[in-house]
Amino acid sequence: MDINESIKSQLQENPIILYMKGTPQAPQCGFSAKTVQALMGCGERFAYVNILDNQELREALKVYSNWPTYPQLYINGELVGGCDIVLEMSESGELSEMVKAASASQEEAGN
Repeated sequence: MDINESIKSQLQENPIILYMKGTPQAPQCGFSAKTVQALMGCGERFAYVNILDNQELREALKVYSNWPTYPQLYINGELVGGCDIVLEMSESGELSEMVKAASASQEEAGN
């Protein structure tokens, strides 16, 4: 599978997915740690990909998203943004609304 097809597949299969450095239990950078905390505060499950494990994915995703930095949060296949945007959305309550809606739509689809 081509790397772009792999990215598209991950985005289709996971309504909430975070491309980050490390894992939610052991983030490898402060920005990823803050983003994970904001997401966990929403109380819904989310998928993640440790981009440090895959150099090809790390470079391809920057091109795919046209976003040069990590972490990158996607909800329903759309790039939400990186750490600063996620934290702003968390403070305003918008992140929780988006995450809960994406999670609810996944449950309705029977996934």
